[in-house]
Amino acid sequence: MTIDEYAAWAASVAKVDEHPSNERLSYLGLGLAGEAGEVAEHIKKLLRDDWLDKAGLVDELGDVIYYWACLCATTGQKPSELLERSAAKIKRRLSEAASRVGQEM
Repeated sequence: MTIDEYAAWAASVAKVDEHPSNERLSYLGLGLAGEAGEVAEHIKKLLRDDWLDKAGLVDELGDVIYYWACLCATTGQKPSELLERSAAKIKRRLSEAASRVGQEM
């Protein structure tokens, strides 16, 4: 399954359309934030207990992807294209940072 196929599936499960109500968009955004918090909780427990529940972390990462995919659908974004734009932005930032370091020397 590609990321775009997954997003289409997730949007159909969540009954998301490209013109969501503010309530629906808020629900999805809060769902994403809540699941990201669960990921953070696993990392916190790693720091506290020096042990990582990797299976639990992976489950939460899947939940993060679900809400992210639904939000992509609500904003009319194709996830694969969003990932490409994100990678280009990060590469640009890395290049800019390397240029600044080179100028400081």
